[in-house]
Amino acid sequence: MAETKKRGRVRVENGQKRVRAVIGGKTVAQSDNVKMVWEKPYYPTYYFPAADVDTSLLAPSGETHRSPSRGTSDLYNVKVGDDDRANAAAWFKESPVGEIVDHIRLDWAAMDNWYEEEEEVYVHARDPYSRIDILPSSRHIRVEIDGVTVAESRQPRLLFETGLPTRYYLPKGDVDMALLADSDLVTSCPYKGDASYYNVTVDGTTHEDIVWWYRNPVEESSRIAGYVSFYNEKVDIYVDGELEAKPKTVFA
Repeated sequence: MAETKKRGRVRVENGQKRVRAVIGGKTVAQSDNVKMVWEKPYYPTYYFPAADVDTSLLAPSGETHRSPSRGTSDLYNVKVGDDDRANAAAWFKESPVGEIVDHIRLDWAAMDNWYEEEEEVYVHARDPYSRIDILPSSRHIRVEIDGVTVAESRQPRLLFETGLPTRYYLPKGDVDMALLADSDLVTSCPYKGDASYYNVTVDGTTHEDIVWWYRNPVEESSRIAGYVSFYNEKVDIYVDGELEAKPKTVFA
């Protein structure tokens, strides 16, 4: 793994992938030498060397942004044709974190597309220390809600993701789909793709958004396509006859 450096609460690492940011089909930045900066503990943000950014597309907005850890950056609008994205670039011309001096941070949401090598990436940069393993299993999984069995399978697929509890993905044929109704909720994950949700109604009580599934997951998670999973935190799950303790997570 690339060298990691820390400055107080800031973790900086040399990226190993070619990263590209695009607006309207126009490459705003492309670099083989990005810095990954952990502004949040869960995933990194890409910082491009200024030389690898098409600075002809940048115009000073006259604003700055102050970070207690990374210092003050000058903000720039990014303009591609008539499309002007306000304050979409932050240029760190000075910083107490030496590794990011003369680097530009592009706002993820302000870009139309992000690529690692030639694969498009969604939601945020992927953490190189997060891993997903999806394994077929013969464990007996039974899901209860309010004392009613809503799913039971001996052919689940178990998803192991760094920092999260094991998720049990079950074939729809092993789920009482009559109890499920489509929800309007859709969420996105850079490691799995776009998830759709179901509400579950048991004995007149509706439990919203406690089941999800991926119709077209990203390639690395293709094994869970069409399978459904229940929030361990919100239902009773029996694994080989033993009631599993509800995990304590942000989803609880």
